[in-house]
Amino acid sequence: MGRCVTNTNSSDTGCVFNIQKFSLHDGPGIRDLIFMKGCPLRCQWCSNPESQKSHPEIACHSERCLGFESCGLCQDECPEKAISRAENDRVKIDRLLCNNCGNCSRVCPDKALELIGRNMGIGEVLNTVSADQGFHFRSGGGVTIGGGDPILQADFVENVLKECREQGIDTAIETAGFGSWDQLEKICRYANLVLFDIKSMNDEKHKQFIGVSNKTILANLTKLADCFPEKPVLVRTPVIPGFNATREDISMIIQFLGSIKTITTYQLMPYHRFGAHKYRYLDKPYLYADAAPPDEELMKTLQTVVSEHLTSGFKSPKENRLALSDITS
Repeated sequence: MGRCVTNTNSSDTGCVFNIQKFSLHDGPGIRDLIFMKGCPLRCQWCSNPESQKSHPEIACHSERCLGFESCGLCQDECPEKAISRAENDRVKIDRLLCNNCGNCSRVCPDKALELIGRNMGIGEVLNTVSADQGFHFRSGGGVTIGGGDPILQADFVENVLKECREQGIDTAIETAGFGSWDQLEKICRYANLVLFDIKSMNDEKHKQFIGVSNKTILANLTKLADCFPEKPVLVRTPVIPGFNATREDISMIIQFLGSIKTITTYQLMPYHRFGAHKYRYLDKPYLYADAAPPDEELMKTLQTVVSEHLTSGFKSPKENRLALSDITS
């Protein structure tokens, strides 16, 4: 695997950590979902912690390790002496010494060490996704680029989306919108659909739980509607216990969205713990380890909040294409 360089935004190559085939939840139809490496946010509940850093990193699946008595090849290949033998005879990584070169992963026979992220050129990405064009065409699907967040590799993402459009592939992007307007404009320009996350209207909570202010995000969503008035936007809110899982929080979000004419759909997505095990592989703490997903009753309550706003007169479907029938969970 090639090594990605941190904090670069190449127009020809991008750092990708996965291309998921046959995705059904990231835009219409059957889609190829391209996961870009790097995210400007640090959501405490993040289900893809391997997406956060802009460079490749080693994941350590110690349960797969054959043990140093039988193997130990990884230790011999590590130029930084970052690999040692744990008390259970399995591999352990010193993250302060590791430079994520990937040498250990190449010699590991049982894939206990895995380098997450690699450089891909535009042609390689297009060859991968174009193989599924039959499924895309028959289902009304296409390609969605997410992450991480594609906003950190805007030049590359723009060129991939442009090539997809030229080949007749439907395009979408998933973003939290935290970046410069120039970056957001690039990744949206050739997207047929924008999936945009709004997590909270409370700026202080946003800083506490996500690590950044929400002001840039909200301003970018507003400008997106102004600059691309015909581009449909699907807004999603993850429902997170202890953060935004209240009537007040969801009410504030839907009231803000009522002023934006390009939003076609709003989705509430219940928090899940599917990515919790990944933190162990990266030697990171999972801050939401004790949180339980919202139950069905709470989700119904919050859906009712959304429905009440749509029927209470704060806006009408004639003023905005966001209709009651589009509200999904």
